[in-house]
Amino acid sequence: MLRQLPKVTRSSLGGIQTSTKIIGQRFSSSSSRNLNSTSYQKTAFVIAVTAAAGIALTYRSFLPYVRADDSDALSSRTDKYPGIKQPSGQKLISYEEVQKHTKKDDCWVIVDGNIYDVTDFLDQHPGGAEIILANAGKDATKIFKPLHPPDALDTLDPSQHIGPVDPTTMPEINDEPTEEELRVEEARKSLPPVDAMLLVNDFEDWAEKVLSGTAWNYYKSAADREITAGENQDAFKRYYFRPRILRDATNGSINTEFVGMKTDLPVFISPAAMAKLGHPLGEVNLTKGAGRCGIVQGISINASCSLDEIMQAREKGQQVMFQIYLNKDRKASEALLHKVTELGASAIIFTVDTAWRSKRTRDVRAKAAIAPPPSSDGQEKSKAPLGVSQAISGYQDTNLTWNDIGFIRKHTNLPIIVKGIQSMEDAELCAEHGVQGIILSNHGGRQCDFAPAPIDLLYEMRINKPELFQKLDVMMDGGVRSGADVVKALALGAKAVGLGRSFLYANGTHGEEGVVRLCQILAEEITNTMRNIGANDIKDLKPELVGPAGPWVYGNAPPWGRK
Repeated sequence: MLRQLPKVTRSSLGGIQTSTKIIGQRFSSSSSRNLNSTSYQKTAFVIAVTAAAGIALTYRSFLPYVRADDSDALSSRTDKYPGIKQPSGQKLISYEEVQKHTKKDDCWVIVDGNIYDVTDFLDQHPGGAEIILANAGKDATKIFKPLHPPDALDTLDPSQHIGPVDPTTMPEINDEPTEEELRVEEARKSLPPVDAMLLVNDFEDWAEKVLSGTAWNYYKSAADREITAGENQDAFKRYYFRPRILRDATNGSINTEFVGMKTDLPVFISPAAMAKLGHPLGEVNLTKGAGRCGIVQGISINASCSLDEIMQAREKGQQVMFQIYLNKDRKASEALLHKVTELGASAIIFTVDTAWRSKRTRDVRAKAAIAPPPSSDGQEKSKAPLGVSQAISGYQDTNLTWNDIGFIRKHTNLPIIVKGIQSMEDAELCAEHGVQGIILSNHGGRQCDFAPAPIDLLYEMRINKPELFQKLDVMMDGGVRSGADVVKALALGAKAVGLGRSFLYANGTHGEEGVVRLCQILAEEITNTMRNIGANDIKDLKPELVGPAGPWVYGNAPPWGRK
């Protein structure tokens, strides 16, 4: 029987309330989701501007935790700076002193009342040194904290933690809303309640209106002229069903399993970065929504929440996959693989379709629209690539080979899923290398313009290499915008289908409740489509139920459509 998905009740954006019953259990919304609308918008806007400016930090939350809590050592380091020494021996450093450290060879910032020396980190910052220098000698909490996980500063050496700033010397903060904040806030007033969303595309349509320009352009962006991004969706229109009739449609199920993971829908959340651009709770909303709906989440290595936060947000027994881009520093990748394995991930997604950087045009233009901070006198202008996507990916290794599958297997016992397959030949090689699953994907059209649409590649494999479906689990993502799209892919042999942008849009418009509502829409459409083509259960979906649009005659007929 179809699992009863959570019920989302009508409410205002300011305080989404839920009452859900899932398999006999009752859930109430957490108070953390009851966000004030104005506060929500200011936070979301700050996150977006921060990302646009390229301040995103590639963090290593898997490294040993470091604290600068040796009071004697701290005191000796701060004695030379002017300030007030407390009875405890701790020294409060004046804001006037912080303002003196604004150069490339001497750079301090304040985050959460603490002063950090980030001089040695400038050249390592994926977003370039310029944005840090623009905030040098200032309180950077507002633009740093929302976009970074809470452990982002833990990797700094204790010597780089200068100490607390004297709060009595801090200037007043101008908190007047900007024009963009006011625009977003006004748009939010017209946002319909979550249960008024009836189609997957409804979330995208409203996300364009209520998200900041930077957030929208990062989520929507694709490579160059965005031909492949559009083709991913249009390609589904080339495949139509051949419904069978007079089959009892009274009972059925859309439960299934892929790579050993059980799911209540044949859908998973594709790894997608920077969920905090759309909502202050970020990926935690995706995790909680996935848990409530019984689907599997793919966690992005570039998530804006820490891995610990995301894993702790799971329900008991909730399964997740972890996406990895291999680091130029392979020791870092080794440590990360060990950590996600110990934390209880169910599979590793090895993303391979980002071999080289791409120009994600909307994302680049969104950053260019914001005047870059002026370079300091005598300092070289930042050479950092433009856009959020490139600002968060500077650590990724471009030297990837088939041997790296063995490297991953050496450091984890989890099933390996290779994501980014764009040819039958590489699908065959994956099978030869013993991976448990593949995801046909072109990164949502964000890497190589004119890469093939995944649904076309799936059909190509079904026609020319049907034996591959017996050797490994085949999944796909890219262009899926309805339950009917999901059913087409399943009938052609996919075990499950991923959606990335759509979940980011739903999170951006309605938070966790949007994630749940998106699952409800997909469950309804998948069930309706299956029953109306004569398939009650996932196992009933066969290639004979779908094929090219138009009459199945001559060259347009698939093998199963010929007499």
